[in-house]
Amino acid sequence: TLIGGAPGAGKTAFTMQAVVDALRLTPTLRAVVCNIEMSPSVLLDRQLSRLSGIGVSAIRYRQLGDQHAKRLDTALNTLEEIAERLCFVGMPFTLDNVAASADAFDADLLVLDYIQRITPPGEHGDKRGSVDASMNYLRRFADAGVAVIVVAAVSRTKDSKGRSSYSGDGLNLASFRESSELEFGADDAFILAPDPKSDDLVTLRHLKARHTEPRDLLLTFDRRRQSFTPAETIADSP
Repeated sequence: TLIGGAPGAGKTAFTMQAVVDALRLTPTLRAVVCNIEMSPSVLLDRQLSRLSGIGVSAIRYRQLGDQHAKRLDTALNTLEEIAERLCFVGMPFTLDNVAASADAFDADLLVLDYIQRITPPGEHGDKRGSVDASMNYLRRFADAGVAVIVVAAVSRTKDSKGRSSYSGDGLNLASFRESSELEFGADDAFILAPDPKSDDLVTLRHLKARHTEPRDLLLTFDRRRQSFTPAETIADSP
């Protein structure tokens, strides 16, 4: 599964919410996360905010009082229940290290955030060749029965006036940066597209579905608590 979006669209928040909830719903699931931009403590602080309903700034800077205690305890207990089945990959951020971590942890779910910055084995002439090689390796992981979520950067698009932007309407399968192998190799591809007329509405655009019908979802993104909730279902994509 490939997930893209502009910087700040909520790709990491959405992916980590999905991973943590999957672990909560599936007692046997084991997940390995490789995130090259955020430390495990920051990622877990965000989940603590989402699960407790306490603002992420208050969590991050430990500005907590007695009024937060009950909600905080509930959220901490929730994370403690899944902690032994969640693993974070440290440096070096290479596919070799990711694969070794996944094997050692006996992972069923693998998250790479984001793929353009995780180095595959071997020598490659440019970024495009590197991403091509990475997708070949990830298909092997998937063929071995591991679910793989790939978070990817996207390129800017130009509007009718020639201005370069990350306009949600303009982002499509060709927007994934560096390589067509990304969208070709994925079974499903999504882009998080913020609504330009709303601060909290985001469309999860289902651009590719190899085995099902694509279906877009309208979501509400509570940035203060790093939480996504369904707003309504949009009509099926063509």
